[in-house]
Amino acid sequence: MMTTKTNESSLGGWMESIFPERQLYIRSGAETRGYVLSPVKQLVLTILASALVTWLAISTGFTLFFAANHGGGSEKQLRMVKAQSERWIADRQARLDIATQQATANSGSLDQLAETVEKRHQGLVALLKDFKGVPGAVAALAPAPIDDSLPPIERIYSVRAEQERMVSQAEVFAKTRAEKLRLAFRIAGLNPQAFAGGRSGNPLTDAKDNKALASFLGVDEDFAERIRNAAMDLSDMRGLQNSAQRLPFDRPTIGTRESSGFGVRFDPFNHRPHMHQGQDFAGPYLTPIYSTAPGIVSFVGVRTGYGNVVEIDHGNGFKTRYAHLASAAVRPGQRVAVDQRIASMGSTGRSTGNHLHYEVWQNGRAQNPARFLKAGDYVQQN
Repeated sequence: MMTTKTNESSLGGWMESIFPERQLYIRSGAETRGYVLSPVKQLVLTILASALVTWLAISTGFTLFFAANHGGGSEKQLRMVKAQSERWIADRQARLDIATQQATANSGSLDQLAETVEKRHQGLVALLKDFKGVPGAVAALAPAPIDDSLPPIERIYSVRAEQERMVSQAEVFAKTRAEKLRLAFRIAGLNPQAFAGGRSGNPLTDAKDNKALASFLGVDEDFAERIRNAAMDLSDMRGLQNSAQRLPFDRPTIGTRESSGFGVRFDPFNHRPHMHQGQDFAGPYLTPIYSTAPGIVSFVGVRTGYGNVVEIDHGNGFKTRYAHLASAAVRPGQRVAVDQRIASMGSTGRSTGNHLHYEVWQNGRAQNPARFLKAGDYVQQN
């Protein structure tokens, strides 16, 4: 009994030394299949291949013998038959050699694929760090779980597919948010690119082109391009969002009625066409008036026709004016925040009743406040 087990062990060891276990992976499109070539299977395949070659040799021999003894063909025909047989055998042998080489080199290909996935992962991590703190980003870009029960090669391909999905999600998320903010700035009559802000300090956006970023991250150019596009849209989104928080996009009153708008109208006192440079809000006496953006109070006092006035400098050439006030709650030089109460509604100056006359100025030119209010409503909705 011991002798039998020893013989079986020796035979198994001999087979493993001659035919070590190999793994063969075949990829068709997005599907990957794995096959294990055990020593026994390889031995059987070798025997079958040898039998096939022997059969071909015998068949070829019989064919040549038959042709030579029956005089059915010329010497030229015999040479053609022999050459054709040799080519067929050589072709089958070449295919067998290629399959063997692929099986042997499979572990190297697997290592290369794993390295590619790891480098892509590092680039994706660098991108997702930029989304930190962006509302909705965590839920939108959460990775899907990978099935740990899958074979190693299939698990790697699953991770790669998940990386593709996540970078696509990042592209769509950043682009959608950036486009909404760009639209808000266009509604206000502003050029969004002028408020997008710089991208310096971020290697994902500082790279001169996709090739440079691909070299920096160690990934292919296509993946680098997608990361770069998402990072640039995200950078624009952050710049526009920060700029929007400093622009007069909020409403100066709550629960009031919009009356006279921006543009030419008939003056209520002389009934002649006159340019109305602001937006009026009608409401009860002493209705609270709020700052529409953070800034510094530049003027508090009386202006001809406007009555009691508060003016705020918001920086970057933007100013707002609040007129016909009953009283002011701020002083010149005071820093105010957005939505901070600055005055109360009244009817001072050339006024026909309690209302706020609100103006927005950019670089010394009066703008239509309604456009800024509409842009602010759009930003808050999205």
